[in-house]
Amino acid sequence: MYQLSVGEFKAKFSEVLEKVLKGESIGITFGKNKKKVAALVPYQKYLKQKKFKLGLLEGKASFKINDFNLTDEELLQS
Repeated sequence: MYQLSVGEFKAKFSEVLEKVLKGESIGITFGKNKKKVAALVPYQKYLKQKKFKLGLLEGKASFKINDFNLTDEELLQS
């Protein structure tokens, strides 16, 4: 994965999008310590869902996790 700082990302935004369109993933770092804060991936990779094995229930049961939203208050209670 190619890494860029936030400043480089802003300066080269169009170039970065071209690389993503070609299938490359881009990591975004922030601060002096270059902490990894985000990843820009091709949308098709984002859409792919991984199948999970359910162990003893494989072939007998299934599950699906849907997107859900939490309020800031609900997040703080966790």
